[in-house]
Amino acid sequence: MQAYLFVHFKEKTTPDGEQVYFGLSRDGFHWEEVNGGDPVLWTYYGDKGVRDFTITRCEENGRFYIFATDLSLSYGMRNQYHGSWEEIGRNGSKCFSVWESDSLTDWTEQRLVKIGDENFGCLWAPDIIYDRENKDYLLHWSSSHSCNDYGRKGIYFCRTKDFHEFSKPELLYRKEDSGIIDSAIYEENGLYYMFVKSEGNPEKIILLKSEHAAGPYERVEAFDRSMEAVESGLYEAPTAVKLEDGRWCLFLDYYGVPGAGQGYVPFVADSLADGRFVRSDASFDFPYGFKHGTILTISMEEYLRIKEHDWSDKGYV
Repeated sequence: MQAYLFVHFKEKTTPDGEQVYFGLSRDGFHWEEVNGGDPVLWTYYGDKGVRDFTITRCEENGRFYIFATDLSLSYGMRNQYHGSWEEIGRNGSKCFSVWESDSLTDWTEQRLVKIGDENFGCLWAPDIIYDRENKDYLLHWSSSHSCNDYGRKGIYFCRTKDFHEFSKPELLYRKEDSGIIDSAIYEENGLYYMFVKSEGNPEKIILLKSEHAAGPYERVEAFDRSMEAVESGLYEAPTAVKLEDGRWCLFLDYYGVPGAGQGYVPFVADSLADGRFVRSDASFDFPYGFKHGTILTISMEEYLRIKEHDWSDKGYV
């Protein structure tokens, strides 16, 4: 049997929200908090806060890697960013925060990996996909760029084999009539599917597909019909997982209200290729506060190890 780990943060106005949190599920439908709902890892470097997580299991050595946006609104919005999202977009961190583990319970201390150069604004929402053609990993994210005076954001990528050395960033996808953020790529039957949040025309999640991890990508029109009843401008941070019965579950982060009404909303489809996702709120339950994360399929042994671990020890390997 397989289980599921959700790596996420909490949208709070205090610094403890922008840290690393874990959620667990035995079936992908019903979720529980880890460590009593407290952070399992803390940031000490960079902006001293992290958001927008991804986690991956290395194909070659089984090691786990967490990547996150290096950003603290609790500290930074009040301080170096002068209360301005535009300031973050232009002058935010060019690094990602990274943790590594062989066990999912004992993690290295946070390190910063500089990916962007002076032409990039803040690097947002990293995601990782294994590229079977090139036998390496494609790290992708959204960012503004000097090429359009830090206007509409695009999706960029670089390559790595070891999560320590990275190729020079390249453009992965740009939408001509709006910015795009929050990319998440999955492979199904040799094709690659990328969910992104379109910031206009429509202001919703869209789905793209390609024969290659690095594109070119084209729109999956059937998915647009799945989003027809979803309110514009209220959902972001798509993340998906293949369930044990072969169906796919797409989670969208609803941020349309303040406080406890926020959180993930599930949509289920028979396949990514089909593109027809059905909203399935009644089948799922989440503790409040799961924000912009990624789901990793784990074994039941790994599930129990995380659940039973004493997270009060803040030492690092």
